[in-house]
Amino acid sequence: MSSSVGGGGGGSAAGSGGDIAGLLDKAKELDQLRKEQDEVAIEINKMHKKILASPEMVDKSADTILVRLRALYVHAKELADSEVSTSSAVIGLLDGLLQSGVSAAPRKKIEVGEQKKKRMKSDTDTTRFSSTSMRSQLDQAANLKGEQVAARVKSDEEKDEWFVVKVIHFDKETKEFEVLDEEPGDDDESGQKFERKYKLPMPYIIPFPKKGDPSSAQDFGQGRQVLAVYPGTTALYRATVAAHRKRKSDDYLLWFDDDEEDGNLPQRAVPFYRVVALPEGHRQ
Repeated sequence: MSSSVGGGGGGSAAGSGGDIAGLLDKAKELDQLRKEQDEVAIEINKMHKKILASPEMVDKSADTILVRLRALYVHAKELADSEVSTSSAVIGLLDGLLQSGVSAAPRKKIEVGEQKKKRMKSDTDTTRFSSTSMRSQLDQAANLKGEQVAARVKSDEEKDEWFVVKVIHFDKETKEFEVLDEEPGDDDESGQKFERKYKLPMPYIIPFPKKGDPSSAQDFGQGRQVLAVYPGTTALYRATVAAHRKRKSDDYLLWFDDDEEDGNLPQRAVPFYRVVALPEGHRQ
């Protein structure tokens, strides 16, 4: 970010710069919270419509439906509380900037160019690997060779498709992964099964937690939306955590979106090492 500030007061300018950086971080956090709230609201409205369209659903499996609906509302409340807290923090930062006179001085302004905006987006994308330096992120990506990861192999205006793939190679120069879908593809003209390989940028890859190290996994609470491998497949879909786990090594019990059986949403058990955070803006 470039700031155009006239006059002296180097210490004040440095302090203001820190406040502004904090303000931008909180603004990004607030934006993400609102997006998550919109997603939860959509899921709640879907359930309301299903209940209204088929009231007998509640009679058949009241516990399952009401527990899931409650979990969604609990998550919505948590997000709303977080939004209040983050908004208060933003107001506090703005008050501090106003008191320091940054906005009152003539020709004092903050200019954010297109390149900076792109870099900010890139920074957000690469946090899937770590919050350390780019070199460390590249090293971490290179160390995934031979590992299975979650990969967005296809994306269009309607949906994203995520699959379990194996990392063949990572190019530090282009920041691209070469991955292999180990599930055999359709027959080619000769009748042979063909392998599907893809070259994907870093934001399209999410490392899985280590199978033998539960501490490497995030702990997603009840009602949280995640991306998880559907049992018996290598495809990942959006799901909601149905219950709290006692231990980090326990399987998750999940409700997968649109996974209805006789009008009910069954709970599916998925190992912790096949569950990752739901990517921002995921379409299914």
